[in-house]
Amino acid sequence: MTAQEPARAPFLYVVVCAAGVADGVGELVTAVQERGWEVGVIATPVAMNGFFDTAAVEALTGRPIRSAWRTPGEPRPFPAPDAVVVAPATFNTVNKWAAGLADTLALGTLCEAAGLGVPIAVLPCVAGALAAHPAYGESLKRLRGMGVRFGEPYTAEPRADGGGARFGWERALDLLTDG
Repeated sequence: MTAQEPARAPFLYVVVCAAGVADGVGELVTAVQERGWEVGVIATPVAMNGFFDTAAVEALTGRPIRSAWRTPGEPRPFPAPDAVVVAPATFNTVNKWAAGLADTLALGTLCEAAGLGVPIAVLPCVAGALAAHPAYGESLKRLRGMGVRFGEPYTAEPRADGGGARFGWERALDLLTDG
């Protein structure tokens, strides 16, 4: 940065997967902005099908949500990320990412960010039965070996008192700053 260039706020990519708790992603966007970050949201194609209020999130970020590849002549809509958060991260996304599959913009972004050494925090949202699958454990091991930081898994299973557990969006920010 030269003396004439204004300082740029750090930029966070938030990758949103198709899980029921995705409807709360605005909480994460607001928390990130309160900490002085700019935010761009990238969603899996399935997440774009009603898992969260895309118009509300676009209004919060002031940017379109990305879910499809841009064409070769199209400008990049977001600056390069200073960090990435994947929340909620599904079984499918974790396993495909660990295998190096990049068949969606979200997965391609995650594979590239990991290859560039960009800090990545993940809040998994995986049912207990799926989390018990051997492929999932191997995927977590591989991604952790790549430096990816994971929060405690969220299963959406009811608590002993019958209430639902809250998805702790802010944990992703703590993983980035404490990791």
